[in-house]
Amino acid sequence: MNNTDRWLLPEGIEEVLPKEAKRLEQLRRTLLDTYESWGYDLVIPPLIEYLESLLTGTGNDLDLQTFKLTDQLTGRLMGIRADMTPQVARIEAHQLNHQIPSRLCYIGTVLHTRTDGFAGSRSPLQVGAELYGHAGIESDVEVITLMLETLMLSGVENPFIDLGHVGIYRELVKQAGLNEEQEATLFDCLQRKANTEIAAYLIEWKLDSHVVTAIAALTRLNGDVSVLAEAKSILAKSGKGVESALSELTEIAELLKQRVPNLKVNFDLAELRGYHYHTGMVFAAYVAGRGQAVAQGGRYDDIGEVFGRARPATGFSTDLKTLLSLSTHKHNQVAAIYAPADNDAELQKMISKLRQKGEKVICALPNQTGSAKDMGCDRELIKDGSSWTVK
Repeated sequence: MNNTDRWLLPEGIEEVLPKEAKRLEQLRRTLLDTYESWGYDLVIPPLIEYLESLLTGTGNDLDLQTFKLTDQLTGRLMGIRADMTPQVARIEAHQLNHQIPSRLCYIGTVLHTRTDGFAGSRSPLQVGAELYGHAGIESDVEVITLMLETLMLSGVENPFIDLGHVGIYRELVKQAGLNEEQEATLFDCLQRKANTEIAAYLIEWKLDSHVVTAIAALTRLNGDVSVLAEAKSILAKSGKGVESALSELTEIAELLKQRVPNLKVNFDLAELRGYHYHTGMVFAAYVAGRGQAVAQGGRYDDIGEVFGRARPATGFSTDLKTLLSLSTHKHNQVAAIYAPADNDAELQKMISKLRQKGEKVICALPNQTGSAKDMGCDRELIKDGSSWTVK
């Protein structure tokens, strides 16, 4: 690298300049204050951990996204966090040991080896909330509602959500008796909605007719709430597990309609995001004109089992930088007060008082270049007799 290239950053790694940094910080404070008002306590997991901890449970899907390095003190392999969810699960299971439901929130930079759906960044500023210790749909609805509140406070207008349930596919795979390779193949086809390939594999594997009908229907079972009634009819012979999953989605949709009447909800029974660690309903928020989800989450019961304590869990996460890029909120720059380069004791007292009141005061430096206006000041401290006043 020559001297002219030393300022370049790696692809997908970005810095935040003052104006944008201020907006991010203001939004961060707003969201954390909101989460606290809902009863969600802030935790701050470490940036780096031993790899087996980061890639346990939900973290197994993150192996390729995790930067790895060797701990010079122990020789053990460590990883830089690519997702804070498994870290929060470890904290809840091993450190807190609550009997009551735990509500936890977090915010911090995560690092990815590859770009993802969050605006192509490899260093998202992840923010999210998790609710542990309750297995009912009420906790699912709570975290979805909190996610929608997050979007609203961020200035993201008219979001709509997709709802799915991984239990449906998991139950059908079990009934079909698919081996690990077949399950992976079918999973890939469903994600691509490759109906022709799905039909060919179902014939090749010689599955029972009712299982073939059910699996083949998954990719077309997406749309408004009427999809659930259609699914109940098509999947009627698929057992109590599927019936229970469809009932959960119906009840969640009804509760969401009560809390957020104008919310547009779409159902997609082939939506299997996080299939390897989610255990129940999954959801994602979208906005018009953007193909990638802007926030997402779901239920992942017993995630803390590997840390010594299995508890029901549900939650969501998003990227603060993405939310800010989609925000319709206008940011008003607060003008500052200009203070002259003077060591007068009364002036220094006046500057201190103004700052304590929340004013922004910029002190001039001797022989500096630039005027008060250049520094963003619309007022200045002027000596009036023996006292100083703002004009």
